[in-house]
Amino acid sequence: MLPALLLAFSGCLMVGLIALAFSGPSQSRAKSRRMDSLKARHTGAEGAVQAQMRRALTQHDTKLDSLATRFLPKPDMLRHRLVMTGKTWTLGKYGAVCAGMAVVIALALAIKGVPILIAIFAGLALGLGLPHKYVSMLIKRRVAKFTAKFPDAIELLVRGLRSGLPITETMTVVGAEVPGPVGVEFRLIGDRVKIGRTLDASLQETADRLNTPEFQFFVITLAIQRETGGNLAETLGNLADVLRKRAQMKLKIKAMSSESKASAYIVGSLPFFVFFIVWFMNPEYMTGFFHDPRLEIAGCVGLCWMGIGVFIMAKMCSFEI
Repeated sequence: MLPALLLAFSGCLMVGLIALAFSGPSQSRAKSRRMDSLKARHTGAEGAVQAQMRRALTQHDTKLDSLATRFLPKPDMLRHRLVMTGKTWTLGKYGAVCAGMAVVIALALAIKGVPILIAIFAGLALGLGLPHKYVSMLIKRRVAKFTAKFPDAIELLVRGLRSGLPITETMTVVGAEVPGPVGVEFRLIGDRVKIGRTLDASLQETADRLNTPEFQFFVITLAIQRETGGNLAETLGNLADVLRKRAQMKLKIKAMSSESKASAYIVGSLPFFVFFIVWFMNPEYMTGFFHDPRLEIAGCVGLCWMGIGVFIMAKMCSFEI
């Protein structure tokens, strides 16, 4: 068992090094650094206030939240991801779900005769991975809904500005009229402004939570217009047109790359599908992968090569606009 574990660890390390070599410089990090340099002068006085608010919020954490903060990796990032889902989930509930799934999966595999170390590792991997994937799916779905309705909200802002309403009142109208995540976020912006927060700070807090380029464009457009002047309604109208064309380009790229993505999904999932089908039809034939050291080594090597292939196919099918 020890040589198999060492081989599995070395294989995972090799996959990680290959992924690091192929990934190159992160465009998203470079873009976020450029965004931070542009908005730094607008949020200078708010940093201490936001830190104080975060400390005040952490004082109301329950014991389960404190326990999850101690054991879960990167609790601040996890808390931010849970907020991005738009749900009222806490870090303690998330940690409890992860721990429960890990224990149930590990016990189920151990009852089925899987070696205890493999069952524990599989339980931990699935217990942490499945909730993380589900949260990512919720975030992606909410961001997609926000992005689809955001140009309509900007056009409603343009009509309100042309009718003579101030920008804060127009945002309140958008929060009341536009359904979905767009209305929720604009209502939160209006509520923060009503309790004394500045418009720049309220917009930036929403931009940090959503983490979408479209809303970052909106925030920077308002900041630049406030400094340089000009027709805000015309500027926002041009922004809405750019966002619509950006969404159309994304749909075109998605349609053109759909065949490649479908092929990657089929090729990547076919070995695992065949493995479980054969295991279901003839369990004695496949139990050697859990007891024979040679088959364990062969399985680990196969998983490493599968990971490399899936990573390369994912990079080939991934496009950024």
